[in-house]
Amino acid sequence: MTALPAPARLALFDLDHTLLPLDSDYHWAAFLARNGRVGDPEAARARNEELMQRYDAGLLTAVESAEFMLGLLARNTPFDLALWHEEFMAEVIRPAIRPEAIDLARRHLEAGDLCAVVTSTNAFVTAPIARAFGIPTLLATDPEYVNGRHTGRISGTPCFREGKVVRVREWLDGLGLPLAGFARSFFYSDSMNDVPLLEAVTDPVAVNPSAALRELARQRNWPILDLFA
Repeated sequence: MTALPAPARLALFDLDHTLLPLDSDYHWAAFLARNGRVGDPEAARARNEELMQRYDAGLLTAVESAEFMLGLLARNTPFDLALWHEEFMAEVIRPAIRPEAIDLARRHLEAGDLCAVVTSTNAFVTAPIARAFGIPTLLATDPEYVNGRHTGRISGTPCFREGKVVRVREWLDGLGLPLAGFARSFFYSDSMNDVPLLEAVTDPVAVNPSAALRELARQRNWPILDLFA
């Protein structure tokens, strides 16, 4: 069998506030709290708000986020989680998916580029969302799963800050495709937390960027795409 030629281009997409105009991690926790599925709803909402503020300020570690977000998985059965996630997709995520974001992903997919979503949000929350965009590969923070239950801990390298670069390189190494081997490599992101991966590709694009990333993009002449303007 003749091997297919390696794609010439790579396209990587952050998810929250990049392809989506919202934070899926935050809204998943809010969805569970609003439906009484997290113990004390008020305590959960307060913790969720605190973590979001610290993330926006660049002060949140992957472990701190996991203690809360992955803990929400550990307290419930996989059956219930799957059922609730279907409701979450219908109620929160699908109404938020914009044609502009679908078109961005479609252009790369139809061009034959190797595409992946690269997000710090855990894989349980984001796998159905990546599928909704038609993007076949998801690199996300992986929740540990043992004996049919989530443990509340991270498995492997968190897909966060420098960890995104590690995870992308590991994925590409498994395909026999070094990052430097692509004629062009794109990464679309809104966040300063993603500067390590933005710096690792040939074509960094600031999408719906935070004020800090917008300023950095201007300084470095990176394209700025206000996808949801």
